[in-house]
Amino acid sequence: MDMSAFPFLSLLIVLPLMGAVVTVMMPRNRPHIAQRTALGFALASLGVTLVLWSLFDTGSGALQFVERVSWIPALNADHFLGLDGLSLLLVLLTALVIPFALAVPVPASDTRNVYYALLLTLQAMITGVFLSLNFVQWFLFWELSLIPAFLLIKIWGGPARTAAAYQFFLYTFVGSIAMLLGFLALYLATGLFDFIALAELARTNGLAEALGERFAFRFASETLLLIVFGAVFLGLAVKVPVFPFHTWLPEAYTQAPIGVTMVLTGLLSKMGLYGFLRILLPVFPEQIQAMQTVLLALAVATIVLSALAALAQTDLKRILAYSSINHLGYCLLGVFAVVTVIEPDGGRLAGREAALSGVFLQIFNHGLTASALFCFVGFIETRSGGLRGVADFGGLRKVAPVLCGLMGISLFSSLGLPGLNGFVGEFLIFKGVFSLNGWAAVLALPGLLVTAVFILRILASVFSGPLNPDWRAFPDLSVRERLIVAPAVALMFLIGIFPAPLLNLFNETVIITFQLMP
Repeated sequence: MDMSAFPFLSLLIVLPLMGAVVTVMMPRNRPHIAQRTALGFALASLGVTLVLWSLFDTGSGALQFVERVSWIPALNADHFLGLDGLSLLLVLLTALVIPFALAVPVPASDTRNVYYALLLTLQAMITGVFLSLNFVQWFLFWELSLIPAFLLIKIWGGPARTAAAYQFFLYTFVGSIAMLLGFLALYLATGLFDFIALAELARTNGLAEALGERFAFRFASETLLLIVFGAVFLGLAVKVPVFPFHTWLPEAYTQAPIGVTMVLTGLLSKMGLYGFLRILLPVFPEQIQAMQTVLLALAVATIVLSALAALAQTDLKRILAYSSINHLGYCLLGVFAVVTVIEPDGGRLAGREAALSGVFLQIFNHGLTASALFCFVGFIETRSGGLRGVADFGGLRKVAPVLCGLMGISLFSSLGLPGLNGFVGEFLIFKGVFSLNGWAAVLALPGLLVTAVFILRILASVFSGPLNPDWRAFPDLSVRERLIVAPAVALMFLIGIFPAPLLNLFNETVIITFQLMP
């Protein structure tokens, strides 16, 4: 039997939707049943993803398990799903983070079954974004992901949840409108919504020519293409987020319940980075080259300024929120550096591949580590009655050594300590960027130093020193909680020591990405 003909990709989208329907029908007075049901469907999705990984041909850079059916012929919109190394990496991350988020404590309410159902719905939408290759279908999943995320923050969030939810929604919605207008211009000029076809047209300079013919009476073709690039960039930049479009993120992450914050940092921000890699880099490489100095400056600002902002915070959630922006800035640095025009001399060409490989790996590693860190903050917040200020604690390692030890490992992973997963991606990015745009790499280095300072501050203020008398009875992690975080911590060590399985997964995709560029 040819397993590649089985609709695995559609199943990955439908399965969590089925789980959401079943979960929302569970009795409200027995939330543990709803949680176990949702976890069962999430783990089933992880099982399907692992089957896909086992069947995936890592030696091929071509799309695999492709599903293509005519959907809206009048718009040239197809149900078009495909899997390459990048897509599989992010689908795997989604399949890991969602059950992780479902397993953590939920604010007490009689609608927790709806909470779990919305998380599964969000999983389906995120997975659809990572698999869709036609803009109409991709944009549908992109926009629909806003609804469950908004409701999860608005209903189950903290005291300022309403303002945070509306700010999150409005920022991302405005960015989406800009991106939609950009793609409508491309469609009017080319009749295409297909990402692969648009990338091929851009590679042969056909995209600029088509826009010039369609809109020649208003703009020069290159100017119009730059405007379209700016519109698409804005939509993706808000989601990542890129400085200065980041101001929605700290409030959303701080007010969202812990499980939702884990999904926001672990997956939703990755949707923006995926758009940079799947859309912006293949379709607009010359526009990125034209604006490279500005874009690299934005990446450096995202890295350094967010690290300084994290250093100024006193709330653990806000520290980690700004830290998340800081780490995503390294991915932006790598993406904007790889379009540097080079001669095929081997050295700088290898730098390109190192930088982009580092971006792929950093996306996965950050999603895993940041989710774990917010999970640990949730454990602390639950035990302290809602407190999460750095100055509220002290000496916790004396009463909760397991919690402090495992969270310390996650903090060192975020710092990029050799031997843990955070080191490999950052090392590859800087190795590549130094050979391509040395000035940008040098200006970004202070971000690493400031990151070390605020992470060591957490370790010193929360875990070390004399024990705060208020926390003499502070409980350590239970067996259940240790089982929740154990897989994430184990993966930090495994990827840090032996990253080859993930690198092999997307190595051919990295090579193909450069072949598609003009």
